[in-house]
Amino acid sequence: MNRVMDIFMTAALEEAKIGLAEGGIPIGSALVYKGRIIGRGHNRRVQKQSAILHAEMDALENAARQPAQVYQESILYTTLSPCPMCSGAIVLYGIQKVVIGENRTFMGEEKWLGSRGVQIEVLQNDECIRMMTDFIIAKPQLWHEDIGL
Repeated sequence: MNRVMDIFMTAALEEAKIGLAEGGIPIGSALVYKGRIIGRGHNRRVQKQSAILHAEMDALENAARQPAQVYQESILYTTLSPCPMCSGAIVLYGIQKVVIGENRTFMGEEKWLGSRGVQIEVLQNDECIRMMTDFIIAKPQLWHEDIGL
């Protein structure tokens, strides 16, 4: 991982850890525009009693309303492969690149994103893998609820 990616994935990992400390699901995300984080977030479905507040959605929400060009020139960093809902938001806003911490514990809609022109980079980051693996073992029912099983 190069230095710039390391900074942004580190921010996503920090968000995931915040979510876990709050009693939620440890997934974090950061939206980066021109080398600067404009929105960070973590899965807050449990904390906010939300049906849709995944990490990617939280990062988009925290980036606030932006011109379409900002989204189109942004990179989304996320600790886990994006689900169908989050992938839909990525395509809707025209985000052209997604950097994924890992997809071993959950394979999201990477093929579909790729078919829509989104560049995907998967890091298989050990810390991301370990955090999700531990969480899934500790709280399988909550994990299944989050991914709609």
